[in-house]
Amino acid sequence: MIEKRFDAEMLYSRIVHYYVDKRGYSRDKANAIAQGIIEREAMRRECKDVRCGHSMNDHIRNAETCLVVKCECRRFAA
Repeated sequence: MIEKRFDAEMLYSRIVHYYVDKRGYSRDKANAIAQGIIEREAMRRECKDVRCGHSMNDHIRNAETCLVVKCECRRFAA
């Protein structure tokens, strides 16, 4: 199963709108929160194998195989 691509811009926009509209935070505070969440999510979706470092989108999840041709990584390390 290949997961849906991580759309950072869409998630960022949704987070900012949530904190501004629903929680009443200032635009600056909402942007800071969104930036932290996006950074954390990007790191979470990255292969932890030091030889690889590619995103989860470049791996086949079931087989845990890297799709990048010239990569030493043989399986996704979460």
